[in-house]
Amino acid sequence: MIIDVQLASFFTAVALIILGLYAALFLDNLIKKIIGLAFIGDGANLFLITIGYKPGGIVYIFLQGMARDWFVQNAAYPLPFALVLTSIVIGASTLAVMLGIVIMLYKKHGTLSASKVLKE
Repeated sequence: MIIDVQLASFFTAVALIILGLYAALFLDNLIKKIIGLAFIGDGANLFLITIGYKPGGIVYIFLQGMARDWFVQNAAYPLPFALVLTSIVIGASTLAVMLGIVIMLYKKHGTLSASKVLKE
């Protein structure tokens, strides 16, 4: 049995979000927590891309000679892709800031353990 691409993408997005939540909530290492948060963001991005996917759809660029009705029926929905591009930029900069904070915490406390950093 072959699974549909869109359905497989939904399952993958949910798996990424669940794995990220587990890492962010239950792991003690700060770097692993940050990786978990990145997984949550990647799962949300994949979910948005999957929403915008249209089987057999075309790129949403209206060219000369295209009938307007045919274009509207066959073009993919562009908003999720624009949201994902914005999310990627915000996620990358947030990830850099979080890693910088972890570097400073490691220099101050000498450990990456969240429980030890919070006790001090």
